[in-house]
Amino acid sequence: MAARLKVTQVKSGVGNSQRQRDTLRTLGLKRIGDIVVKEDSQVLRGLVRAVAHLVKVEEIN
Repeated sequence: MAARLKVTQVKSGVGNSQRQRDTLRTLGLKRIGDIVVKEDSQVLRGLVRAVAHLVKVEEIN
């Protein structure tokens, strides 16, 4: 079974670039405290890396 990542938004996208706000929306995050669980992939890790200062990531087995 592939690992899954739990991504939680911990900071607001306001004041960041439009590209970073779009990345949050692509991840499915709209506001502080939102949580999404996604299948781990290189694409997902790239998205998370782009907004690493705004989110918290945990690996779920």
